[in-house]
Amino acid sequence: MRVVHLNTYHTTGGAAVAAGRLNRALQKQGVESTLLVQEENRPEWMLPEAGVEALATSFLAKKMAFARFGAERLAFLPFEKDKAVRFQFSPAVTGVDLTYNSLIMQADVIHLHWVNFGFFSVEGLGSLMRLGKPVVWTMHDMWPFTGGCHHSGTCENYQRECGNCVPFLRNPGPNDLSHSVWQRKQKAYEMAHLVPVGCSDWLTHRARQSRLFQPFSVLSIPNAIDTNQFRPVDKAEARQALGLPTNKRLILFAAAKVSTAGKGFVYFQRALHQLHSQLENPREVELLIFGAGDKGLLHELPFQYHFLGPLSDMTRISQAYNAADMFVIPSLAENLPNTIMEAMTCGTPAVGFSVGGIPEMIQHRESGYLAQYKSAEDLSAGMQWLLQLPPNDYAAIAHAARQHVLTHYDEAVVAGQYASLYEQLLKSE
Repeated sequence: MRVVHLNTYHTTGGAAVAAGRLNRALQKQGVESTLLVQEENRPEWMLPEAGVEALATSFLAKKMAFARFGAERLAFLPFEKDKAVRFQFSPAVTGVDLTYNSLIMQADVIHLHWVNFGFFSVEGLGSLMRLGKPVVWTMHDMWPFTGGCHHSGTCENYQRECGNCVPFLRNPGPNDLSHSVWQRKQKAYEMAHLVPVGCSDWLTHRARQSRLFQPFSVLSIPNAIDTNQFRPVDKAEARQALGLPTNKRLILFAAAKVSTAGKGFVYFQRALHQLHSQLENPREVELLIFGAGDKGLLHELPFQYHFLGPLSDMTRISQAYNAADMFVIPSLAENLPNTIMEAMTCGTPAVGFSVGGIPEMIQHRESGYLAQYKSAEDLSAGMQWLLQLPPNDYAAIAHAARQHVLTHYDEAVVAGQYASLYEQLLKSE
């Protein structure tokens, strides 16, 4: 069985991480699996990875890939409501044609992941659908079944056929850009042998409500993680490896870009100020932060902090999770965050808002803490609850966190589900 996975990026972003993990997990299961990306952007320290191919390998091809990204952004520029939504809506008007790509031609199953930002146009996706091969599409956000937005928020227009796109478009109307993108997708999906898959039950439920996916059976299969790579280690050793204090309680915040509005840093900041005012000895608590973004934001935090910058080495990322007493994720929109999975696998309880797929990951007061959406007060209460737990109770919470991951997200479990799906699709042809 030959499976080719398609994702825009190799290592950048949560979808890239998830696609890479699934590709490796399937290889371990004996599936001939290959990840095809637009451009391989692995860090210098990372050796070339078996089973990963890139389209843009020459200087000219890389420039063309960047040009497609630019063209995609320029196409949306006249329509965007403001700069804040610039990367939250993808009209998908430009991309590559992989109809005659050797990996695509040899594949038994085509497996789509996140394919925006100039990798595929809607019409390019339609060309893949018309090849007649089974297409599995792991959705890492809502874009596959909306008129262009990646997360619709409270808007439910995608359930019909989009239009009147108030959250993202400058001049919303019945026949606006979102409506035309929706119609292009409907045409591209005609006669497709497509199985959309939500990484979370939350996303699966939303996908099933879209008229675009009414002809298809939408499944729910979570992302995978290597629970041997991410595992509990001695906390003191992890801290020493990272040059962190061993006599403090450490609260971890991590994001690809700390300052991204959707990551909820402002709520984290408010919650920390409240926590600082309520602790008897706030000097016992310090912060651990990794990710890219404006370091100046951190100076306004009430606790001393340790900033590790952007991390790409999975060993150091695992050490950071193990070094922390808790992981806080105040995101305002999430599917099934890799960060929560990584923290919990290391036995580090998570505190996050009850939004998207997060309630499927954190069992309230059993493996972590679910805070009321956009409530800095409840986010602070969750952090305080974990800090004040007796050692035995904390150990039970930490154990439950890892056990949940082992049961639901371990790479062997998830790869087995996908392998079974592929076999069923091939048998039904």
